[in-house]
Amino acid sequence: MKRTWDSNFRYIVLTILIILAALSLWYLRQALQPLLTAALVAYFLSPAVAFLTTRLKWKRKLAANLVYFTVLALVLALPVTILPSMLDEAQGIVTDLTTALDGVQAALANPIKVGNLSADLSGIIPPIRQNLSSGFVPKPEDALYILEGFSRNFLWTLVILVTIYYLMTDWDRLRSAVIKLAPPDEQSDLYRLYLEIRKVWLGYLGGQIRLIVVLVLIYSVAWSLIGLPGALLLGILAGLLNLLPEIGPGFAAILATIVALLEGSTYLPLSNLWFAVLTLGVYLLLNNVKTIWLQPRILGQSVLLHEGVVFVAIVTAIMLQGVLGVLVVVPFLATLGVVGRYLRNRLLGLPAFADEDAAPVVDPQPVPARAGES
Repeated sequence: MKRTWDSNFRYIVLTILIILAALSLWYLRQALQPLLTAALVAYFLSPAVAFLTTRLKWKRKLAANLVYFTVLALVLALPVTILPSMLDEAQGIVTDLTTALDGVQAALANPIKVGNLSADLSGIIPPIRQNLSSGFVPKPEDALYILEGFSRNFLWTLVILVTIYYLMTDWDRLRSAVIKLAPPDEQSDLYRLYLEIRKVWLGYLGGQIRLIVVLVLIYSVAWSLIGLPGALLLGILAGLLNLLPEIGPGFAAILATIVALLEGSTYLPLSNLWFAVLTLGVYLLLNNVKTIWLQPRILGQSVLLHEGVVFVAIVTAIMLQGVLGVLVVVPFLATLGVVGRYLRNRLLGLPAFADEDAAPVVDPQPVPARAGES
């Protein structure tokens, strides 16, 4: 005779499992951000794997290995190829800054007189020069903290790389294993719910690509109109860096301003300093338009959310969660909407899907049964 648990005991076990799961998440909270980062990277690389598996009929593991190791090789090769030129550029910038500081210090050598008032500003530049030179050289007493931070970051990077690999190569099996945890009668619903959520995230990825293309065009045209050297390259870089909220736009603004300060305009009769101010002002204006109107509109349309909700969500994520929160908040809200509609319809006894009476949709990648399991 097959013995089953009574309802009260089932609820007790379920409550204990929920408590244990919550405690485990709290204990592993520091690992959630690296794991979420790995999931995002695997998600951004998934269209390339899907293209190889659907169009070229490759096996998923082969396609995932090719995409993963190709991207990894490019990421590792990029610093090696760019680092020498970046060091040369950095040395040139330091030299130009030193020359500029020398000129400012010479100009401030004599006291500035305004009417009967006299101001001696000659002591301003030496502390700035000392801070610039000491800011790039770590102190000996900080060596232990630097080594500890490097070791921790290296281990987390290793965890992220390994997690990305297994998510890309074994995602079908992992998805099927999770769905198979549900009762057999509910597995079809869960798979359809997964397809709806997947549609949301693919729509969000498409929205991000459209946003990058629009930003590349806007920045390139605007900087070309004021005569910024390398406007097209800087526009492409600014558009791509939009994927890194806060950090990316700041880096793009600094880079464009430095180029304007060192090179000047190709045709505007402005000094390099005022042209740098103009370049930065144009970028800040366009970036505010992007943040307030363009980004919420494009991303909202991609996941069927109101642009006002998207704007509030992005600003809230910037204040509370930082870069990673901004990247996931929009598709996360859309996912909550999909799951919420499904639960509401099921609780009210309404059809959960538009074609509720259609034949069940079955996961095409069932988990192989273990020995002794039917």
